[in-house]
Amino acid sequence: MSSSASSARTFTVADFDFHLPPELIAQHPAPERSASRLLDGTGPAPVDRIFRDLPTLLNEGDLLVFNDTQVVKARLFGQKASGGQLEMLIERVLLPLEASDGTAHEVVAHLRVSKKPQMGGRLHMAGGLGRGGFDAVFIGRWPDEQGQLFRFRLHGPAGETPYELMARHGHVPLPPYITHTDEADDERRYQTVFARSPGAVAAPTAALHFDADVLAALEAQGVARASVTLHVGAGTFQPVRVEQLAEHRMHSEWFELPQATVDAISRTRAAGGRVVAVGTTTLRALESAARGDRGLQAGARDTDIFITPGFAFRVVDRLLTNFHLPRSTLMMLVSAFAGHAHIRALYAHAIRERYRFFSYGDAMLLDRR
Repeated sequence: MSSSASSARTFTVADFDFHLPPELIAQHPAPERSASRLLDGTGPAPVDRIFRDLPTLLNEGDLLVFNDTQVVKARLFGQKASGGQLEMLIERVLLPLEASDGTAHEVVAHLRVSKKPQMGGRLHMAGGLGRGGFDAVFIGRWPDEQGQLFRFRLHGPAGETPYELMARHGHVPLPPYITHTDEADDERRYQTVFARSPGAVAAPTAALHFDADVLAALEAQGVARASVTLHVGAGTFQPVRVEQLAEHRMHSEWFELPQATVDAISRTRAAGGRVVAVGTTTLRALESAARGDRGLQAGARDTDIFITPGFAFRVVDRLLTNFHLPRSTLMMLVSAFAGHAHIRALYAHAIRERYRFFSYGDAMLLDRR
């Protein structure tokens, strides 16, 4: 199917479904980051490679754009005043301008508990305040009264910030399809080697394959680097539960695009190079920042962009990505980028060749079609 025919077609969520043998879901990372496999999908037929081959697939003057977000230990355990057990996943630490009292101690979270808390209810996390942990007071829903997320104000010893409390008491928020509890190796490997901006509850997984040797080889090849920050939310794992794509409500994520990256993209374009997004999160940030009439704009804001076939890409020429969940918004994104039929063929090849799937799995390189 041509890209124009694909764009004209009306898609439903069933078009992005596929059967994946459970044993292909990677439960642990490859022994070495760059030893993962790389499916080269830039041509008409797939080519099987190793990730450390990536520098040979890029040209001098190309620009790799990374998401430098840092995964925080956002998974926490506690109990209600009645003693009932609960689990909290902090989705976002609110900035002072967003917080009701002007501090940076309010968070938005998912909550797994038998009975939802009442307004003003106090939860005792990791033992609770006075027992080595901290308290979380329920102050409302997010983003409004009908929102699915919970808003809490955290009270820790000596006014510790939410990030400090998570670092001390939290667990690595591994994806729901990884069946083991977080281990010491997950703290290191479910994090990119260049992570610097804390706030994500899921890793930008395409970037997990990069190590010092690959980065050095890219530099020697004359491939430039730039960065964005998008704090990946738990919504990235949620399937689309409606058949008609137009009815899906996309989750919102915060991102920041530096002016230096805008300038690097402009230089790359002027010199005839390609903009290569490392991961769908990077692509979402770049394309979100280019949605207005003024072109690509630096700055910080939220995005709820939903990219489906027919989307008009303005920034990204090439995409490095891992394999995604069936019926997910990310399956729709890569299909929009590389063509629905092409993605179906690549996924069928990956399953036949026993590629490893999802966050700790292998990678794929795509050109925009």
